[in-house]
Amino acid sequence: SRKRSSKAERAHSTMMNADMDAVEAENQVELEEKTRLINQVLELQHTLEDLSARVDAVKEENLKLKSENQVLGQYIENLMSASSVFQTTDTKSKRK
Repeated sequence: SRKRSSKAERAHSTMMNADMDAVEAENQVELEEKTRLINQVLELQHTLEDLSARVDAVKEENLKLKSENQVLGQYIENLMSASSVFQTTDTKSKRK
């Protein structure tokens, strides 16, 4: 009777250890997956921060260029109005 209970206890203990090993392996896989996902999220956050900074820099450059274009446009307009080449004249009345 003792041999039987001893065998049964060992078998039960072996099954319990196998179950615990399986749970531990599953937990390890879940932990690795969570770690991988966290790292991926952090990488995406850094990428988003970089892109956001780039968008801000491009917006700033765009505003600067718009302002420069306005100044140049006004300058060209002033040059054209000061130049006789671009003045509108009535050539028929001058010829007569």
